[in-house]
Amino acid sequence: MGGKTIAEKVLSDRSTSDCHAGDIVVAAVDYCMAQDGTSKLMIEELENLGFERARTKSGMAVVLDHSAPSPSAEVSRIHGEIRRFSKECEVELHDVGEGVCHQVIPESGKIRPGDLVVGADSHTCTYGALNLCSTGLGSADVAAAAFTGKLWFRVPETYRVNISGSVGERTGPKDLILTLIGMMGADGATYKSIEFVGDAIRTIGMDGRMTMANMVVEMGAKFGPFQFDDVTADWYDSIGMKIDNGVESDADAVYEREVDIDASDVVPKVAAPHRVDNVRDVADCEGIEVNQAFLGTCTNGRLSDLMSAAKILKGKRVHENVRFIVAPASRRILAEAVRSGAFGTLIESGAIVVAPGCGPCVGTHAGVPSDGDNVISTANRNFMGRMGNNSNVSIYLASPETVVASALNGHITDPRGL
Repeated sequence: MGGKTIAEKVLSDRSTSDCHAGDIVVAAVDYCMAQDGTSKLMIEELENLGFERARTKSGMAVVLDHSAPSPSAEVSRIHGEIRRFSKECEVELHDVGEGVCHQVIPESGKIRPGDLVVGADSHTCTYGALNLCSTGLGSADVAAAAFTGKLWFRVPETYRVNISGSVGERTGPKDLILTLIGMMGADGATYKSIEFVGDAIRTIGMDGRMTMANMVVEMGAKFGPFQFDDVTADWYDSIGMKIDNGVESDADAVYEREVDIDASDVVPKVAAPHRVDNVRDVADCEGIEVNQAFLGTCTNGRLSDLMSAAKILKGKRVHENVRFIVAPASRRILAEAVRSGAFGTLIESGAIVVAPGCGPCVGTHAGVPSDGDNVISTANRNFMGRMGNNSNVSIYLASPETVVASALNGHITDPRGL
C-alpha cells in the first residue's frame, strides 16, 4: 500500500495497528483541552460519569479565554464551576489573563511531536505546527477522551501542499493560508490531513506555522501537521524542552491530492464578508472604509505579529476614525512585547489594549462593533455576527501588516505601498 503520511503514522502508533486512510481505529489520546465556552457541557458529562482524573497520557487542561475577564455574573458563575472542577479533579487550569488556549497549551509544554491531541474548540488544529495531529471536537467527545483516554477516528486522507519560492515584501503566512483557502473553498478539504512542505515553509517561523495550521479547519480539514525540522526543535528549546526528532511522512507516502503554490506569486490577501473562502487580492478591496481594526487572536496575536505591526507603526498614529484594538495571545507574549519595545510603540500609535484572550474575536465582550461597521481583523472567521453584532457588520480578514496599514489610512490598504 506504499508508505505512510504523518496522520497514518500517528494514528497507527496510538491505535497499535497498521492503519491507512479510510480505516476506523480506536486510538489513545495524549492530551485534551477545553475552554470556558465549551467546558460547562463537558463538566456535566464527566460528573455524570463519576469522573475523577483524566486518563489521557499527559492529562488535560481548561483555559478561561473566551470570556475573560468575565463580562457578566452568569459567566462568572461558569468560571467558578470550572475552577471548582479543575481543583477537585486535578485538571490543569489556565485562568483569566493567561491567554488564548491555542497559545497557552503549546507554551505549557504538555504536547509534543507525534502526539494525538483533541480539544473542545475548532481551532485545536493549530498544534499541527508542532509536528503532531490535533483536532477540534464537541464537548461530549472531549469528555469521552478524558474519561477513557481514547477515542475512535477515521484515518483521514492526506493532501500534500508544496509551497515553493519565497514570500514577498510584507506578505506572509496569513496570505499563504488565505491563498490556499481561496483555492480549496470552505469544504475543499473536509476531514483531510494537510501536510505543508516546500522551500517557503522551511523559512517560516513557528508563529507563522501556527497561523497556517490554525486555519486548515476553514477548508474543513481534520489535521494540519508540519514536518519536524530545526524550526520545531528551536521552538521547543525556547520553552525549555529538548526535542531532537519527530514524525515524518515516508518518501513513498500515498497522498490523495497534491497542491503546488509558488509563494513568489502570492500577494497580500483579504477574506471579504461573510465567508473565509471569499478571498481576494487586497488591491481589489483597497479604499473600503475601516471603522475598527483588530490585531490579535489565536491566528495572529503572537510576538512576531505584534513586532511586525510595531515596525510599521513606529512614529505614526492610526487614523482618527479607526478604533485599533490589540489583544496579545498570551501573558508571556505580552511580557516579551513589552521588553522588546513593540508594545510601547503600539500604545503610542493609539492602540486600545485588552487582556490576553479571545474577547473581540468571538464577540463575547471587548470590542463589539457598531451597527454597519467595517472591521479588518487578523482573526480566522468573518461570519455575520462573529464579533458580537449581527447588524450589517462586515468583517475583513487579513495579515497583521494589512490590518495595520488599513488602520493607519482609515481604509483597506495594501501594506506594500507604505
